[in-house]
Amino acid sequence: MMDVLKKTLLAGIGAAVITKDRLEAALDEFVQEGKVTSAEARAMAEKIATDGRREFDNLSHQLNEKIREHFSSRDRSTQEKIAALEARIAALEEANAAPKPDPTPKV
Repeated sequence: MMDVLKKTLLAGIGAAVITKDRLEAALDEFVQEGKVTSAEARAMAEKIATDGRREFDNLSHQLNEKIREHFSSRDRSTQEKIAALEARIAALEEANAAPKPDPTPKV
């Protein structure tokens, strides 16, 4: 679970750090250096944005499922503990309600 949480947080941080402007600036630099064409740079930007969104959504979904599973199992455990405590209370109440012998000796 920690691995999924870590990946999700890193994806969110990465999305915040690599803004659209920074991405465009880096790709513009590639275009100016002649490494890629303008059309290729636009296609790369679209692919990076799409892949980033998809990865973030995927990791978010995985994290939500893990959290749901974690709390669901805790809920079952809590319900079992509550049932056991209720049974103990009922047994104690029953024992306490039973008539008790008179401790004073009769003469």
